[in-house]
Amino acid sequence: MTTTTLAKPGHVGAKWVLVDVQGEILGRIATRIATMLMGKHKPTYTPHTDTGDFVVVINAEKVAVTGRKAQQKVYRHHTGFIGSLKTRPYYEMIETHPEEIIELAVRRMLPKSKLGKQMFTKLKVFRGPAHTHAAQKPEPYKT
Repeated sequence: MTTTTLAKPGHVGAKWVLVDVQGEILGRIATRIATMLMGKHKPTYTPHTDTGDFVVVINAEKVAVTGRKAQQKVYRHHTGFIGSLKTRPYYEMIETHPEEIIELAVRRMLPKSKLGKQMFTKLKVFRGPAHTHAAQKPEPYKT
């Protein structure tokens, strides 16, 4: 009889992964990133423990969307005050804050809990090809 081993916090080694999103479709690459942050790609995956890897995303401004999303997609944010719904179209966001587009797509795919917030802190998104995590020697992600 075999026993199932459950990962314990602190016992799972997290590695660093480098993801280049140039030319990738936003939703498809966001699901892969969320899977890596949760650790579902590992055989030691445990739902109640953070078993994921650190993910460094580069070339965020070169992510692609399909169809007419570039003209029609809108990001909404409510400040909490009456009548204060803020909207920003995708084409404006890709020029000013391309990192936020990937962060929002990935954050919404993670669990809505304290564990999900902890997983999200392991995501590092950069606008261009340069990043500040070269000392961690992230391994390139192969699609």
